Amino acid sequence: MTDIKVIPLYLPQFHRIPENDEWWGEGFTEWVNVKVARPLFEGHYQPRVPLHDNYYDLSDVETLKWQCKIAKEYGIYGFAMYHYWFNGHLLLEKPMEMLLDHPEIDMNYCISWANHDWNDSWKATAGNVRTLIAHDFDDEEDWVNHFNYMLKFFKDPRYMKEDGMPLLIIYVPQLIDKLDKMLDLWTSMAKESGLPGIKYIYQSVTACIDKGWDRSRFAYGIQFHPGYVQYMTGKASSRWWFNFVVKYSRKVKKLLGIKRGLAVITQKEVKKVSYDSDWEKILSLKPENSTMIPSAMVDWDNTPRKQTSGWCYTGADPEKFKKYFRSLVEKTRKEYRTDKIFIFAWNEWAEGGYLEPDEKYGLGYLEAIRDVLTENNEVV
Repeated sequence: MTDIKVIPLYLPQFHRIPENDEWWGEGFTEWVNVKVARPLFEGHYQPRVPLHDNYYDLSDVETLKWQCKIAKEYGIYGFAMYHYWFNGHLLLEKPMEMLLDHPEIDMNYCISWANHDWNDSWKATAGNVRTLIAHDFDDEEDWVNHFNYMLKFFKDPRYMKEDGMPLLIIYVPQLIDKLDKMLDLWTSMAKESGLPGIKYIYQSVTACIDKGWDRSRFAYGIQFHPGYVQYMTGKASSRWWFNFVVKYSRKVKKLLGIKRGLAVITQKEVKKVSYDSDWEKILSLKPENSTMIPSAMVDWDNTPRKQTSGWCYTGADPEKFKKYFRSLVEKTRKEYRTDKIFIFAWNEWAEGGYLEPDEKYGLGYLEAIRDVLTENNEVV
């Protein structure tokens, strides 16, 4: 029986950087959004408070050691760590670099390059979203520099590999016009450095549903929830509009030289979605093809960032998560050709997706993972 590898997404937005001080105000980290959140309807679980008021600082290696220790104790295989590279301009790189610099920390990891632009849509008014920092994907010299930066991580014995090849997740690869040429270069450079190649994985729901790009270099795609299940089971009219925006909005902005967002969603009341209903839909999804990797979600609530323009699940708790996660493990064994399950998320506190302990549920979500893996004779 193959062990299931549980891989949560890891957000490094919990330490100060000069750019966030400039864009969002001095001292900004994700905790700023988390602390000011308020309940917006009866029974709304806000604000979310970490256990023992542990509003940690990810520039402190002791925090990283604590995260990795409890993750390992409860059966987490490794972290998929978000990586932000804007033509050599790094953001929030400190946690992953600290992990590399501390080989005594026992935790597997891989890179998820979050290759989307940053904007100020959290606080912007309709039609006035400002791009804070953007990418030039056509800079071929930058491809070389970017690979050379990642190579030191790829060669780390703790870095996740399959068939000796490091796993590299690219969040929205179809944004890169010369994608195949860039990936072929990276694969060639990997082989020149002594690696057998790279296994590329796409992550976002837009990458999954946009049929207009070449997936041939990718070993896998992730059915990344809640976005994936929301799209796949949504109304046909909504899916059509979503497809249109994904395919054309960036091209239109580039053609017209627009440096801001085209729109921002506004609504008077928070959109509420049933946690149970979406999990039942997840468990009814098919792999589509042999390259898809399933994922789980702890919860979702982005109202700390977006207030009434956001949406959230209702009815989430560790017992329900345990029941659904158990079914997903069984489904993965029967229907998917993979030993991996990605999870949203390790520490997305301002979007309601976190396995880390909080004041309401303690270690409940981590205990659910440990219990399910133990039931299935996994190594915990």
